[in-house]
Amino acid sequence: MSKIALFGAAGAIGRSIAAAISAQGQHYRVVGRSEASLRKTFGSDPLAEIVSWNPDSPASVESAAHGVDTLIYLVGVNYTQFELHPELMRKTLAGAIRAGVKRILLIGTVYPYGFPQTTPVREDHPRQPHTFKGRMRKAQEDLLMQAHIEGRIQAAVLRLPDFYGPGVEASLLHGAIKAAAQGGRADMIGPLDRPHEFVFVPDVGPVVARLVNTPAAFGRIWHLAGAGVTTQEALVAEMERQTGRKLKIRVAGKTLLRFIGMFNPLMRELVEMHYLQTQPVIMDDSALQQLIGPIEKTSYAEGIRLALKG
Repeated sequence: MSKIALFGAAGAIGRSIAAAISAQGQHYRVVGRSEASLRKTFGSDPLAEIVSWNPDSPASVESAAHGVDTLIYLVGVNYTQFELHPELMRKTLAGAIRAGVKRILLIGTVYPYGFPQTTPVREDHPRQPHTFKGRMRKAQEDLLMQAHIEGRIQAAVLRLPDFYGPGVEASLLHGAIKAAAQGGRADMIGPLDRPHEFVFVPDVGPVVARLVNTPAAFGRIWHLAGAGVTTQEALVAEMERQTGRKLKIRVAGKTLLRFIGMFNPLMRELVEMHYLQTQPVIMDDSALQQLIGPIEKTSYAEGIRLALKG
């Protein structure tokens, strides 16, 4: 088994991947800007090596990647600073290649596709992003896959839909889950009755752990779909069923988001991505299942139950 490093490991997806790698008894490295945050999250795992980095320092990037065979890229940026995505990928790629890293897997999003032209969307769907965030994510992917084409490193992308799970705050469903578990009112982005899919975060790690140990995975883009098509409305109903009480909800559509965005920079950034609420990208992951075999996916009912427990 190769030495694996998770760059940008402290988020929910990073924790899921680390747990899956650790369950295999494999040593791994977690890399992030804050050593204190990494120690809080991974310090109790004897298999975890904790390394802090400064992505703006070429020496720091190379040092963080030294001795690594496979790099899993999860580096996030502020939602108001998506222009950093290509630059951070460029710097990480350069340092990883200098350090002798053999493979890199980017955990990506559906943003590069733009408006879906088919349902479901396969990996060969045109990438025609009409948003700034989509263009920045596409540029990030292009840098990575060009490096693969040029033979400088083996590269792959795994695209995920929206996600949810215990303690996952960066989720469309977080407010509803928190309100259902603790009381209060949930702020949600609507409309709530449109088709959507979500992946349960703990399901991601085992898939990634298998994928990075599959040589045929590299040189391609892959999809991991959710546990079927649902709606936010249906998931709220499931929360109400499980808790036995009606959930108080305040729903913001595009017009309200635009108004709130006059005063709140984050809400302003959500406006251009609102199309995903009305024209969702529903993914086909049959290619991934043909590659690595059947994928276990937690049902929405069970996922909600576990998320409510925290």
